Amino acid sequence: MMMSENIQTMRLASAAELNIRKTFDCGQCFRWNETRDGGWCGVAFGHPAKVWQEGNDVFIRSAAPNALWWDYFDLERDYDAAASSFCGGDWLDEAKSFGSGIRILRQEPWEALCSFIISQCNNIPRIKGIVERLCSYFGDPVDFEGERYYTFPSAERIALLRLEDLQPLRSGYRAEYILSAAKEVASGKTDLDQLAVADWVSAEKALLAMKGIGKKVADCMLLFGLHHMEAFPVDVWIRRALKEHFPPEFDPSALGENAGLAQQYIFYYARSGASGR
Repeated sequence: MMMSENIQTMRLASAAELNIRKTFDCGQCFRWNETRDGGWCGVAFGHPAKVWQEGNDVFIRSAAPNALWWDYFDLERDYDAAASSFCGGDWLDEAKSFGSGIRILRQEPWEALCSFIISQCNNIPRIKGIVERLCSYFGDPVDFEGERYYTFPSAERIALLRLEDLQPLRSGYRAEYILSAAKEVASGKTDLDQLAVADWVSAEKALLAMKGIGKKVADCMLLFGLHHMEAFPVDVWIRRALKEHFPPEFDPSALGENAGLAQQYIFYYARSGASGR
């Protein structure tokens, strides 16, 4: 068991720059949960943390180096500048305004790949449940401020398992794909670090060659696990929004190198129900 030591508190950003509710609740991550006091607790890169808003500022409490969180929340990027180039009509402008404060997290690539394999034909509460069971069964325990958390198990750890070992996860047919992906990543057949620096078209092609990975999972992985901001995952919410609020000839690639950020604004706005009021 690991212990979180040298816990410190730091200011992350203004609440305008980083809206934690929107960022953690827009379908890009599955290990952050809201606490009774309005903060959010989760684990990233093996480090438990608590994030909360106080006045107009967002703070984080963790034993991890400050630089890790600065990178994780992508705080170097000017999101206002990134979004200023979007040209998709009035509804997209509304979505951008509604979703302001969302940031695309720089997640650990293997965790993101595994999580989005689990996400196939699934809803967020069930995805989160499977992910937490995966961590509690096969991750390492780590204590943080009186609570026990678990790290996300490495691809190497999962690759040693048998299919029947994954039955307690209750992940259904996805277990076979989890195991296959773990073996590819652990063996080096699929090098996620290399895909992060490759062009996104080549990276997508490599992901689609993996067992059980279709275009939606590949594009989610590109955006949320490899930080290819051009990627534009299309799920039922996005497909519906594009059909109802954009012209038939609209091509998401026209949104440019930050199309993935526009995707998050569209997804969050469409799912909120606010766009229909």
